[in-house]
This record gives sequence, C-alpha cells and structure tokens, in this order.
Amino acid sequence: MSEDLFNCHIPPWNKGLLVGQKKPLQPKHVWSIRVRLELSKSPRDLALFNLAIDSKLRACDLVRLRVNDLCQAGKVRDRASIVQQKTGRPVKFEITEHTRLAVERLLEHLPAGGSGHLFPGRSKQRPHISTRQYSRIVHTWVESIGLETTMYGTHTMRRTKASQLYRKTGNLRAVQLLLGHTKLESTVRYLGIEVDDALEMAEQIDL
Repeated sequence: MSEDLFNCHIPPWNKGLLVGQKKPLQPKHVWSIRVRLELSKSPRDLALFNLAIDSKLRACDLVRLRVNDLCQAGKVRDRASIVQQKTGRPVKFEITEHTRLAVERLLEHLPAGGSGHLFPGRSKQRPHISTRQYSRIVHTWVESIGLETTMYGTHTMRRTKASQLYRKTGNLRAVQLLLGHTKLESTVRYLGIEVDDALEMAEQIDL
C-alpha cells in the first residue's frame, strides 16, 4: 500500500468512500490556474498553489508551513526543508521564482516579523487552514478551468511536478527523494508507472 494513501496520522476525511488515484495536472492546467489566481488578487491562494506544486508535500505538511520554514533574515530561500509529519523524516524542496514572488506577496499581508503559519486559520483552535479546507480550495481551482473535480484532489498537487520530472527524466530515485518516500516501490505505485511507460522510454534509446 502506498505511503501516501492516508493523510499522515489523521484519519482521512474520505474514509469509507469510493475513491481512486487522483490525476496530476498537466503543465497547461498549472499555467491556467496560476493566471486565474494572479488575476483574482488572492495572495494566499496563489502562494498556496505555487507552494503545493513546488514542495510536493502532503496536505498535512503543506497547510502547517511556517514563515521561518521558508524565510531567513526576511528573505525567501531558494530551497527549504521540513520534517514530515507522517514519517518523521526530513524532506527538501525547491522554491522557484514564481513561488518566491507569491510568498513575498503573501508575507505583506501577514503580521510583520512573525514566524507563524503561512496559511493561518480563523481561530486559536485552528492555527492554520485544515486539510479539508485545502481540499475544497483545490476543487475550486480545478473547477475554475473546467476539469472534473472528482478526478483531482490534494494528491493531484503532490503528484503534478513529480510526474513531470519522471516523464522527462525517468529518474525514479530523484522522484523518491523529492516525495520523501522511504521505499522506491512506493514511488512506483504512487506515480502509477506501468510496463508501457518503461517500454516507451526504452524505445527512445537506440544503441
């Protein structure tokens, strides 16, 4: 069973429901959503979307990101590292220019000099947005570009860049490290790699 079937240590909201593996977004989908979020002038959602793509984090780790996880001396880092809630193991991720600019814009709307959550909740009982709220936000993004919401979810965001990296390089080990999986078999299952994928890559090599 994949390491990512469950939402960290918290029982999943969709327990008991019939669900399948969520599809990753295609590059054209990423750009379409990003443009819409930029036009909507929602700094939180734009930063959340870009970080979800770049970080490849599970929902539970993404929503609890803190300012000091990404920033040092008031500047957004090029790379960040956090300890995964599910595995207790550290994982690193890149922060691209799109994401850096979005986070900088978000920081302008957060308390100055704070090290609190990047995506704060609405009460003391909820210091950051919940994974369920994040799931609803993802469905809003997907729906905004005309995609079927039942085919996509929070794992869509985690899989999107990882899937593109695998398609372009075939480097499973790199994807495993970026996803924070302990076993390569988990990465294979998570990406949904089939024999046809392997054959397609092999056909591109002419010896």
